Amino acid sequence: MKDVLQPYVDRVRQAFGDPRVAATVSDALERTLRDTLTRDGDEYFVITGDIPAMWLRDSTTQLWPYLRMLGGSRELADVVAGVLRRQFRQIGHDPYANSFNPGPTGAHYEPGDLNDDPWVWEQKYEVDSLAFPLLLAHRWWRATGRTDVFDDRAHRVFRTVVDQFRLEQRHEERSPYRFVRPGAIATETLTREGLGTPVGFTGMTWSGFRPSDDACTYGYNIPGNLLAAQALRHLAEIATACWDDAALATDAQQLSAEIVRAVAEFGVVEHPEYGLIYAYEVDGLGGTLLMDDANMPSLLSLPFLSPGLVDPEIYARTRSFALGPGNPWWFSGRAASGVGSPHTRERRVWPIALAVEGLTSGSPQRQRELVDLLLATDAGTGRMHEAFDVDDPSRFSRPWFSWADSMFCELVLTVAE
Repeated sequence: MKDVLQPYVDRVRQAFGDPRVAATVSDALERTLRDTLTRDGDEYFVITGDIPAMWLRDSTTQLWPYLRMLGGSRELADVVAGVLRRQFRQIGHDPYANSFNPGPTGAHYEPGDLNDDPWVWEQKYEVDSLAFPLLLAHRWWRATGRTDVFDDRAHRVFRTVVDQFRLEQRHEERSPYRFVRPGAIATETLTREGLGTPVGFTGMTWSGFRPSDDACTYGYNIPGNLLAAQALRHLAEIATACWDDAALATDAQQLSAEIVRAVAEFGVVEHPEYGLIYAYEVDGLGGTLLMDDANMPSLLSLPFLSPGLVDPEIYARTRSFALGPGNPWWFSGRAASGVGSPHTRERRVWPIALAVEGLTSGSPQRQRELVDLLLATDAGTGRMHEAFDVDDPSRFSRPWFSWADSMFCELVLTVAE
């Protein structure tokens, strides 16, 4: 599919004076299609890069730069359709799992986990795992006008997503989900024999783990809930247009509205320096966590992923908080400043967060500065990594992280356009 990619690479070459930009984008776009996707009938299995499993979140974001190309390539549209079919199969198999094996291989991130399903690589329940495929499906449908992935199985899966989000509004009373990893550190397992920290009813939907795959401190992750609310809106649109299922559409719209109201009531808090901002997590019992994490959905990414659901004034204050020393996971050093994560070492910034900062900045100048920064901190590898040391970018984690590559491409293509 190099002929499909070439016009976009040429546009990047024209927009940037540095030939490394076009070369890095070209290599990343080709590598994702060539090395992360494996065809399985009419489906595609997508590895994250240097881990041989498929994450529902990552397999969506890895495809993000290609969505602008779907109208000009039936072949590329077929690939995305194949990924969607696989995602729907995975959600139908286990809607609580975040990542899967290519078959019933029995491989697991941690063999001692409570869940031992041979299809499941890891069963960390993350709200974004169900939301991201809905965003991908909506973008694919809008770009192509096709409906062939919306078969009976997809219809059942969409119903499952709504039902699970609604069930997990009352996690304490109703949820069957438990996650126990024996002997693990606190961020790798859930307390109270796998139920998680206590929560009260808010109207938001509960998540055991963050997009970083770290355990939530408090069960209501604010960016995850706003992503779920956006995804439910898309689900309702598809349910109406493709299945004429008014009941499903209405349920999804109502649940989306409930989540948005709950975020406004429980997820907006007073910061002594910044004023009213979005919290990162709350528990509905008075517990509040003020931070942001590099992984999407993040507070920083809200206008990118949930554009119709964000209060612009609250977001502006939240952004100032997230991109400064008030955020305990923002770091600044000799080589870079940006958002990191408890998932990696302190004083390490994530290229994903730098790309998101650019995509949400509204400033073409800042976007170009961040493109230059990302190239300057790749340790000469021509690839985006998971995280790098803010003083020494040669110290980095994950030599091949396809999600980070794709977010760099998304930023560069946005600038070129």
